[in-house]
Amino acid sequence: MLTYEAFSVLSFLSSHPGCPYKDPAAESGTETYSYFAHCTEETLSKTWNFCRQNGWLTENDLLTEEGAEQLAPYRVTNAVVMAAGLSSRFAPLSYEKPKGLWRVKGEVLIERQIRQLLEAGISDITVVVGYMKEKFFYLEDKFGVKIVVNEDYYRYNNPSTLMRVLDRLDNTYICSSDNYFTENVFSPYVYRSYYSAVHTDEKTDEYCLYAEADGRIRKVTVGGGPDAWYMLGHVYFSRDFSRRFTEILKREYAEPRVREQLWEQLYMRHLDELDLYIQKYETSVIREFDSLDELRQFDGHYINNTNSAILSHICQVLHCEEREIVDITAIKSGLTNTSFRFTCRDQQYVYRHPGIGTENYICRESEAFSMKIAKKLRLDDTFIYMDKEKGWKLSHYIENPHTLDYHNPEEVGQALRMMRKLHDANIRSEFDFDIWQTTLSLIKKISDRGRQDFEDFETLFQKIRTVYRFTEEDRVEKRLCHCDCYDPNFLIGENGAMYLIDWEYSGNDDPAGDLGTFICCSDYTWEEAMAILERYFNRPLTPGELRHYIAYISIASYYWFIWAIYQESIGNTVGEYLYLWYKGAKFYANKALALYQTD
Repeated sequence: MLTYEAFSVLSFLSSHPGCPYKDPAAESGTETYSYFAHCTEETLSKTWNFCRQNGWLTENDLLTEEGAEQLAPYRVTNAVVMAAGLSSRFAPLSYEKPKGLWRVKGEVLIERQIRQLLEAGISDITVVVGYMKEKFFYLEDKFGVKIVVNEDYYRYNNPSTLMRVLDRLDNTYICSSDNYFTENVFSPYVYRSYYSAVHTDEKTDEYCLYAEADGRIRKVTVGGGPDAWYMLGHVYFSRDFSRRFTEILKREYAEPRVREQLWEQLYMRHLDELDLYIQKYETSVIREFDSLDELRQFDGHYINNTNSAILSHICQVLHCEEREIVDITAIKSGLTNTSFRFTCRDQQYVYRHPGIGTENYICRESEAFSMKIAKKLRLDDTFIYMDKEKGWKLSHYIENPHTLDYHNPEEVGQALRMMRKLHDANIRSEFDFDIWQTTLSLIKKISDRGRQDFEDFETLFQKIRTVYRFTEEDRVEKRLCHCDCYDPNFLIGENGAMYLIDWEYSGNDDPAGDLGTFICCSDYTWEEAMAILERYFNRPLTPGELRHYIAYISIASYYWFIWAIYQESIGNTVGEYLYLWYKGAKFYANKALALYQTD
């Protein structure tokens, strides 16, 4: 194995043939000298002579065949560019186009990086795509890259991308499609595996690196500083590192935490087994843009001209210019939407962007109608505008809100009064939300995916169908309902005002369905649930009302149970709610049937 100094001399002369020793030694700060910044002049002189004496260099400082053989194990084999992710922090531009395809200072980010790799002699390049994958396909013809599709991009983290290319890992650069390198950081030869890093004088939430004197990373912390070096930019996997890493990832990929976390976290747990060194860069060399504000600072073109349809929507509604839309912050994505908040003229707003595929089960025209009613009834006066065709929505931002506490009597009372106000308004929409027909539609979807195949599926289905038929015989008038009345959709602002938000599922239905959803999403006991019904009516229920509303707790539980199975079948994790709704459907169905069948 070559010493680092000998490698530096040989790799330098492979790209600068015949360059005499005096140039790098004498011209501190030049491109050539930067190859040897880690060497003293004495060490460099001895190493240069050593390479000549071993026949690796000619007298004219040209690389010999023997020198090329010494250098061959360090030749970069290929590069993998990770471009599958959602880049959700880069709202709103990433909602319309993958981050790697945004043009920065006249060049598309991923194209600039591919060109830099090609300039370094690295032509075997694989781009792993997922989110809006079709937008990257042109790169195959334009640059000769290979395209690999990661279909797990929306539910797993970047280990799912590396799993797709394990057979390609060798002496390999691992790159992110959204990095911008102000100078070419790639080399045809690399001595050892490394992670690039930049320095900060401030505290940071990034992954901070702590290295031994020889540069080997000995510790990684999430967050650190001031005076810290943190991970940013590309990584280089040496052949040995790739082999060890592949073994570990294959062995542990079945663990949920491995799939859901970054690959760097897997590396952190195996720090002793995986030799990775720190490669330090000036902060001006590696750029990553986590927000539109950061991009605007780097490329002034984006101050008032992003070509973003989303920002154009906002400007039209608020009668503002793009440059006035600042402080954009992504809000944690839900199962059906992504959202971000922003400031415009000292006012804060929320933009809601419909999730991919939601048009298959959410009627945005119905939602837009309901939002207008919600504003009129002062159930949600944060609402500003919604596009009934495309589904995007603009609202005022609620400062420091909290969601309803099911065990706070005052908040629960306020929520029940809001539901009653909606139901008593007796508004008819053009759109129905038939909870039973919607349930049957979802059952068809999960059946197509084989997710209805469990022991008591048919028994539970028949029981709920019987309950539903009893409720239909009660002939309760259908009217506009929220149809998703559970605690996260009741927001309470700092001033105590409550807002009933997220009207995506709203439509004409039985009012008992709203109470059913409210109760089935809680941890209420039977006694607490019955007390909620009495608080809603503000009186004891008649026998007919009691059985009807109990029945709808079971129907709502069953609907959300089937909905949850469908969500998980398409990769969205619902969690413990699924079991809660399963139990609720059984328990309240038995209670309701006992009441109906005794009459």
